[in-house]
This record gives sequence, C-alpha cells and structure tokens, in this order.
Amino acid sequence: MPRVFTPVDISLEEKEARRDYFDRHTPVIICEPNARQGKKFKVKVRMGTEYPHPDDADHFISYIQLWNRETMLAEARFAPGSQGHQSEHVEVDFYIVPGPVSMNLSAMAVCTKHGLWQSESREVAISKDEP
Repeated sequence: MPRVFTPVDISLEEKEARRDYFDRHTPVIICEPNARQGKKFKVKVRMGTEYPHPDDADHFISYIQLWNRETMLAEARFAPGSQGHQSEHVEVDFYIVPGPVSMNLSAMAVCTKHGLWQSESREVAISKDEP
C-alpha cells in the first residue's frame, strides 16, 4: 500500500522549505457548504494555496480524485507539460449531482515524485428543493 500524506500543522516549523513542500502537494477543496439534492454542484480542487507545483517531465501532478467518504466521485488525469512546463497551482473543477444525504468530501492527488496526498475533509449539507 502506498504511503498517504496528510496535511499537518506546520505553523511552528522554522523552515520555509518544509512549509513549501506540504503546501504544494496538499489538495484543497473549494466549494460552498450547502448543496441542493439533484442539482449540479461545483467542487474545485486546487493543489496548494501559496506555492505552485512543478510541471516537469519527471515531476508533476499526475491525477486528482474527488471522494465522498469511501466512494470516488470523479478523477482528472494530467500529462507532463499540461501546465505549460511551468510551476502552477494545478486545479480542476468537478461538477457533481448530490443525493439526499450530506457529503463528506476529500481529495487525493498524486505527485510523480512525492507520492499520494490527501486533503482535509469538507462537510457539505444537502437540502431538498421545495415544490
């Protein structure tokens, strides 16, 4: 089983390099806290918030997955050079249609050099449309 990295509190770390390493590899979920059952719902997953990730032939983000608890909802795959061979915040917008139960979203991403990384979870409440 591959080693899965998760974000940790590095605010007390003295080295900027360590903060950079965690930030550029940790996926972040950006979405509204509420969704409507049966209506398209946008979920953005972005790699890092401050430091862009390289896009080299041997060091790039190869895929990003969106999960609701233990169920994978969507996946986007990237080839080297898809970010113009420049360091970027790799991001993807997923559009999902929620069911009747609240969601607990998380994202997984793979860096070809530094392995599998997991985001913090994001709760999304689901409401029904009233007739």
